[in-house]
Amino acid sequence: MKQYWEEIEVGSLRISSGRTITETDIVVHAGQTGDFYPHHMDAEWCKTQVFGQRVAHGTLILSVGVGSLAGEINEVAFSYGYDKVRFIGPVFIGDTITSRAEIVTKREHVKSPEKFGIVDEQVNITNQRGETVLAFVHVYMIERKPA
Repeated sequence: MKQYWEEIEVGSLRISSGRTITETDIVVHAGQTGDFYPHHMDAEWCKTQVFGQRVAHGTLILSVGVGSLAGEINEVAFSYGYDKVRFIGPVFIGDTITSRAEIVTKREHVKSPEKFGIVDEQVNITNQRGETVLAFVHVYMIERKPA
């Protein structure tokens, strides 16, 4: 599919299906990133801490949250980065997360306004209780319609 910058509508919304975070997710993510902090890996130590149990890596939840929104490929859009990333609440083994993404801003690309536009998508990830656990702005660079 091709959806050019001019065709993107502020206010358009996407919601993912749920995804349950498992111990395997945490272990694999630790291995991929090298983040073996006890907050994620040591169940006994975590019993003595504020949450009382292991917490999923924030970067794991960011990755899963973004991936859960990946559906149809827009051939003319590119991820340009992430702004205002905030890890708001913990995600535990067995929690189910859902991502909600809304287009909130459109603007011209500063360096190449004739070729590209920029779109900001506010993403909020919630757990099964409806509590926001992570929020960020996904920034896209999208081709403009050919003349």
